[in-house]
Amino acid sequence: MKRVPRPPVHHINPVLVEVTRGPLVESVHRGAAAGSRADGTLVAAGGDIERPVYPRSAVTPLLALPLIETGAADHFRVTEVELALACSSHPGQTTQTRLLASWLDRLGLGGQDLECGAHPPLDPAAAAELIRAGLSPVALHSSCSGKHCAMLTTALHMGETTRGYVDHTHPVQRRIAEALGDMTGCAPRPLPQAVDGCGVPPYALPLSAIALSLSRMAAPGDLGPARQGAVERILTAMSGHPGLLAGDDDLATRIMRELPGIVVKSGAEGVYAAILPQAGLGIAIKIDDGADRAAGVAMLALLRHLGILGASASRALHGEAAPAVATRSGDTVGVIRAAPEWLG
Repeated sequence: MKRVPRPPVHHINPVLVEVTRGPLVESVHRGAAAGSRADGTLVAAGGDIERPVYPRSAVTPLLALPLIETGAADHFRVTEVELALACSSHPGQTTQTRLLASWLDRLGLGGQDLECGAHPPLDPAAAAELIRAGLSPVALHSSCSGKHCAMLTTALHMGETTRGYVDHTHPVQRRIAEALGDMTGCAPRPLPQAVDGCGVPPYALPLSAIALSLSRMAAPGDLGPARQGAVERILTAMSGHPGLLAGDDDLATRIMRELPGIVVKSGAEGVYAAILPQAGLGIAIKIDDGADRAAGVAMLALLRHLGILGASASRALHGEAAPAVATRSGDTVGVIRAAPEWLG
């Protein structure tokens, strides 16, 4: 097997989350985290935040900017609900698939035009229903099909071929790269040999730049009227329909419902992002080993550290902030918690 070259290790990231069993710390999750203001001031930083990482679907709010800025959203009467789905990693429930099918139909397209691939719904009930019906999952069930509908909409509006819209050379992806570059202040690296799970380029960006781009969405006053308007539409759609983004049981959804007005979005391989308009902050977290169980705990710990979570939300989300480690009989024998030395 051909060995893949590894980048040089410039920094050993700190332990952000630890897993206990009885009196011992059994496992640890290292990672990096950055909290930024729109002027680039860091309000929180830990680990190597300058090493490029793939933000994956945690930056879907940024990926949706061209949908609005090209005029495609208005031309095709994209609704607020559809805009939320464009920023989603949805669980493949009937609610989402019907809305997306209707959107594609309005474009004169169908599920066969989606190039995101198919996988079983992330929602267990929806997946079980497909099995009972003897049906196979289709592209509409893909958690990324919403952002792919947005890409198709933009391509169609701009008079571009819809075939191959996922390729890094297609104008759709070039516009996304340009928007990411503008918002992060650095050139995203579209590494041709790298492909996301849904087929699009997973642009590599420093964690500090990702946090900066999110903070510019939180405080968009310096972006110019057109982009500020696009950002406000995106945040309104996402904060107004949190259940569509990742399902009612998802941690990000629960955080958004406890803290109205903020946007929280997870991505694959242990990435978590937050846009906090009231505080004017953007947060980006990457867990080195890609563990989702650690990413959510780290996000809640950082929100509490920054004074965002508050007493009421802390109580409501206590079980997610420090999930129990249990036996198969249900007895609690440990906990997944933020490492005490990380935030003090």
